[in-house]
Amino acid sequence: MFEFDVVGGTAARKIIGESRSELVSVVRDAYLAHHRGDSINPNSYFLRFPDKPSARIIALPAYLGGDTGVAGIKWIGSFPENIQHNIPRASAVLLLNDYATGYPFACLEASQISAARTAASAVLGAARLHGRTDAEKIAVVGSGIIARNIVEFFAAEGWTVGEFALYDQVPEYAGSLATHIREELGHSASVSDSLPDALKGADVVVLATTAGEPYITDPDSFAPGQVVLNVSLRDISADLVLSSYNVLDDIDHCLTAQTSPHLAEQKSGNRDFVSGVLAQVIEGEVTLGTDRPRIFSPFGLGVLDLAVGAYVHRRAVESGQATSVADFFGETRRWG
Repeated sequence: MFEFDVVGGTAARKIIGESRSELVSVVRDAYLAHHRGDSINPNSYFLRFPDKPSARIIALPAYLGGDTGVAGIKWIGSFPENIQHNIPRASAVLLLNDYATGYPFACLEASQISAARTAASAVLGAARLHGRTDAEKIAVVGSGIIARNIVEFFAAEGWTVGEFALYDQVPEYAGSLATHIREELGHSASVSDSLPDALKGADVVVLATTAGEPYITDPDSFAPGQVVLNVSLRDISADLVLSSYNVLDDIDHCLTAQTSPHLAEQKSGNRDFVSGVLAQVIEGEVTLGTDRPRIFSPFGLGVLDLAVGAYVHRRAVESGQATSVADFFGETRRWG
């Protein structure tokens, strides 16, 4: 019970790369457990810096019951200015705690886990809101690590995609992702000249940017029936949210921190615009029409990190990719 393992990012990414389809099921089960109340997911805690207004480090504590039965916390830094130096925006660690004793038993490099749970959540949401796993066109706005993971999960889930249309304020980034999609995933991909060009005619829109406030404000930006994965949460104006069907992963968590749905709540003064949560869509408790856009806004629950982290840890131990730290705990008895 006093073993302590470390799982590095290289091992985590390898395991994730071999298990993307399984991880979509892991995330699905975590959503359903959370919906049943078999979890504890407190508010996230934000550490901000007066001289770095765009940066933050976030603590996400959680407990997930069921077959997982683990507590833990993700500590994730988001420093958007890193990308100017070709450094990933996010860095993270995940601690897993034994539910019986409270003792931590593993530390995992978690930027890979965070990206995987985000991507799995997005692709799960796309399938449920779109109602099938084929699309003539998927628009991807933003071309960073999260966007790359999302398209990798689309491929792993066997989506039939006519073309990925990519748009980024830095065309070189979009070009790099397009090359990855063509050469590594075997799908057609192109770089769009403008945001409207990327969005036009897309069956599914993926928003994976570092935007701090809405920039998609045109009332005609999204088409009726179009599925919008609002992964980065702050790209869409309140008016667009209010004129769409809205599915969240957790209502209280998503309606905070100036997300687009939070802005919509502040503008409308109520939560009537929320159609339901993803678990309700999965269970058939909520159905959506096709007369308005369908927006899925996943805030990113700590229970999802625990679910994916516990899976990666188990696989790492089984495959010999976890490093055990002997005598990590200096005292294991109160007396004697």
